[in-house]
Amino acid sequence: MVLPYLELVVGFMIFMYIFETYLDLRQHSALKLPNLPKPLEVVVSQEKFERSRAYSLDKSRFHFVHGVVTILMDTTILYYRVLPWVWMKSEELVAYFGLNVENEIIHTLSFLAFVMIWSQIIDLPFSLYSTFVVEARHGFNKQTVWLFFRDIIKGIFLSIILGPPIVAAIIYIVQKGGPYLAIYLWGFMFVLSIVMMTIYPVLIAPLFNKFTPLPEGELREKIEKLAASLKFPLKKLFVVDGSTRSSHSNAYMYGFFKNKRIVLYDTLIQQCSDEEEIVAVLAHELGHWKLNHTLYTFIALQMLTFLQFGGYALVRNSKDLFESFGFDTQPVIIGLIIFQHTIIPVQHLVSFGLNLVSRAFEFQADAFAKKLGYTSTLKAALVKLQEENLSAMNTDSWYSAYHYSHPPLVERLAALQDSDTKKEN
Repeated sequence: MVLPYLELVVGFMIFMYIFETYLDLRQHSALKLPNLPKPLEVVVSQEKFERSRAYSLDKSRFHFVHGVVTILMDTTILYYRVLPWVWMKSEELVAYFGLNVENEIIHTLSFLAFVMIWSQIIDLPFSLYSTFVVEARHGFNKQTVWLFFRDIIKGIFLSIILGPPIVAAIIYIVQKGGPYLAIYLWGFMFVLSIVMMTIYPVLIAPLFNKFTPLPEGELREKIEKLAASLKFPLKKLFVVDGSTRSSHSNAYMYGFFKNKRIVLYDTLIQQCSDEEEIVAVLAHELGHWKLNHTLYTFIALQMLTFLQFGGYALVRNSKDLFESFGFDTQPVIIGLIIFQHTIIPVQHLVSFGLNLVSRAFEFQADAFAKKLGYTSTLKAALVKLQEENLSAMNTDSWYSAYHYSHPPLVERLAALQDSDTKKEN
């Protein structure tokens, strides 16, 4: 008996859409609550709460519309076998230019070009509305239309340069991998991830943003002192011009071994008038490094990647699977796409598990910053960043448990308060 793979995949996609829409409705109801959560009443102004509420509701409404369009498009493309039609048309394009239609790499690149163009066309209206209506309405968008489209053009240009050699390597590995296919694919992706993590901040990120050294002064001295006290091998300290696109704020670290760098968004420096608050945020981030959270997450993702390739190796020659999705041949890229769709249930479970771990890591990093003596300033920074970014103040427990990689503000403040109380007792 041949399993109805396509029908099962489409059915699960619809089921997950219904389930996640139910969670979205719960969250939408929470966002409509007219009052702050009690723990935030004394630390968040009513004016900030009203702005946050309006922003969150706007994003929620936009998400509902985007979700409906996305599920309709995705299920239609699969159920009515649009992908086989695109694969056929991409072969015709290869023939039109007089290229070898038997060359799977050329055929695949033609197919991916179709897919990229289609994705850009579909995503563009939503990106424009999100950026120039929703974000602009609430004072976040700072980029011009020219900058918006310039970023898109740069992204496409990078895809054209980086995509073909990566796609060609994957196809070659699958064709020649034999019984060790999963190991070879994982090894290639592992090396690729290391290379990308190395070149992205140095060669790619500067194409989109300007990185300048943090000027000498008290803030730099405090950050360097904190890093030195933790034996964090800080080599460079940058400020990135995030304000050219958005007034949202952030900070992050990157680098391998003894070559670590810290990047502060200029918006973070503007929003946190007290330098100790910025240092407290970095104490939290350094907690992730000191507690090996980044390493653990990287290892977990590598294990999951290997398991995925192992699963793909088991089904890549399944004629029934390809035929269920409308293909009478078994191209490598199509096999990978189909496999990703068939393991959607597992991906949702894994995503939920990773979010649980991520939230636990956030609590641990907060506790680490507290041990360094940054409890009050970290609390103040968390509240200020919540206010300045107009993040949701009221959250539904089911929604946050399923979607959030970071605990809600109320839970983080409560955890820091509990640790204070335990210390006093």
